[in-house]
Amino acid sequence: MNAILAGDIGGTKTVLGLCEVEPGGASLRIVREARFPCANYPSLEAILDEFLAGAAAAGGKPTLAGAAFGVAGPVVDGAARITNLPWTIEERALSARLGAPVSLLNDLQATALGALALPAGSFTTLQEPTAPPPPHGAIAVIAPGTGLGEAVLISDGVRHRALPSEGGHADFAPGTDEEIELFRFLRGRYGSHVSNERILSGHGVGDLYDFARAARGATDPEPAWLHEGDRNAAISGAAIKQTDADCVRALSLFVAILGAEAGNHALRSMATGGVVIGGGIPPKILPLLQTGALIERFNDKGRFRRLTSTLSVRVVLEPRAALLGAAHHALTRGEP
Repeated sequence: MNAILAGDIGGTKTVLGLCEVEPGGASLRIVREARFPCANYPSLEAILDEFLAGAAAAGGKPTLAGAAFGVAGPVVDGAARITNLPWTIEERALSARLGAPVSLLNDLQATALGALALPAGSFTTLQEPTAPPPPHGAIAVIAPGTGLGEAVLISDGVRHRALPSEGGHADFAPGTDEEIELFRFLRGRYGSHVSNERILSGHGVGDLYDFARAARGATDPEPAWLHEGDRNAAISGAAIKQTDADCVRALSLFVAILGAEAGNHALRSMATGGVVIGGGIPPKILPLLQTGALIERFNDKGRFRRLTSTLSVRVVLEPRAALLGAAHHALTRGEP
């Protein structure tokens, strides 16, 4: 089988997909997919060995035409160090190991490329554009998950190309008196630099909950059910069900600040092609994103409300967007 190997390498999990190249070589079909908890492995190479051994046992050793991996961290000169893992990944070493060309992309580049290829049914729309977006307009992509990623899709007049960034680590800009107090709370916890990722991420949900309790002067112990599994997921779930006031307040802040930063990203990018919200968290809290609070803060840009209110804002529902984007990049080697 002539195949493409694609990966979405995050801070907590790695998702790998083996993709068969369809006749004609223009499209892909995922034939094998697996998830691996990163903490259980010393390196990406160890995960690749296990995945490919399983593929070989199931249907014969695949012949790789190429591979691409979206990684949660900056890629410099073909090498990346994962932000929340002690892993260093190098294109040259992986290519020698796999016997095929390998490309490393920032994970948000991969997510952005995946968003280009997804069908309309893979999105839900929070704000409709007032007119059809220009075909070559820039598209801003923001994705809260384990961390916060940001990227931009820029057209060269023929195709869109994904530009990486580490914009999630830029300074958080409070927009309300309550958010000023949140900034002070987080600065006390983390030091002078408070990034957007400190808030718009899985760990950020927990910090927002802690802030909500601190702001009301709570002395009562946290509910026991918060510690029965994933604390941050429990906070989000209680907010959606509206069963705990502190959880509701925490996620209200999360949604508002996500809307504000998405609007900032749109302005920085002059994103006339719209804004795409990806990442693992938004689909899980979709009812909260659909209340209108996110869009209100997205458009709260003073004189530039007239611009932001014309832009489309969509949420990616397909969890494999980054994997599919990496696979497409490997298939086309960055070409259309």
